[in-house]
Amino acid sequence: MVEKRIKQENIHLGRHGEDYGNWMSNPVFYMAGGLLAITAVLSVLSFTVFHITVLGVIFTGAVVVLLALLIWITWIRRQYAFDGGGMMEKVHQVLLFHLDYDGKGNLLEVGCGSGALSIRAALTWQESVVTGIDYWGAVYHYSQSLCEKNAASEGVGFRCMFRRGDACKLDFPDGSFDAVVSNYVYHNITGTDKQGLLLETLRVLKKGGVFAINDEMKPRMYGDMEVFAQRLRDMGYQEVRLIDTAEEAFGSHRRAAMMMLGESRMLVGRK
Repeated sequence: MVEKRIKQENIHLGRHGEDYGNWMSNPVFYMAGGLLAITAVLSVLSFTVFHITVLGVIFTGAVVVLLALLIWITWIRRQYAFDGGGMMEKVHQVLLFHLDYDGKGNLLEVGCGSGALSIRAALTWQESVVTGIDYWGAVYHYSQSLCEKNAASEGVGFRCMFRRGDACKLDFPDGSFDAVVSNYVYHNITGTDKQGLLLETLRVLKKGGVFAINDEMKPRMYGDMEVFAQRLRDMGYQEVRLIDTAEEAFGSHRRAAMMMLGESRMLVGRK
């Protein structure tokens, strides 16, 4: 176990100019900055042009709130950044540390984004072929070509394949992979049964294959995950457990909550 943790800590991505993005997406950052600028202008106009003091006070209060929000978002972005606080990389380290995988066979990442976790898996298990799928929506600037470029730059392009896919209906036969991972994906998929998504992910796992699925598992979204874990055990899954990644990866629930991931939990086990 100690050897596995040391191995993860010794793998560092992004040393060759790769672009892994940030979990605090650019559109959110720019939207907050834009609203702040507009509100500041309206505040000034209210006092100097319209001469409506009450309106000016309201807009000034909004400026203070939006400025605090922008400072918070900027801090979060810095904490997540690979060249900053490194929390994105830390979470990936924790996830793969708990994946009881022998490194032989095929690994799938559902929701690969910029390819960082898939690439880390390929660097960790050098006999494994890694497939990453993603819908690559407009919120982030991630794409298949970006993933492929990052993998090639890290020296694992020949063992990493990336393709467009839908987590709600994976385009793979039953039992296609020896390991399946996912990280902070399913809470972003609106209007879906989260436990149903988990079962769809596990469908493509071979008998004896392992899984590690990390997400912001809020009860109102996921339901009772302890009950779901027991359901998997009753179905024949082994070594199923829930890991508090808010505590393990971020250091405390308070710090995780400050970074908008206060209810992070990871479901791990073997089919």
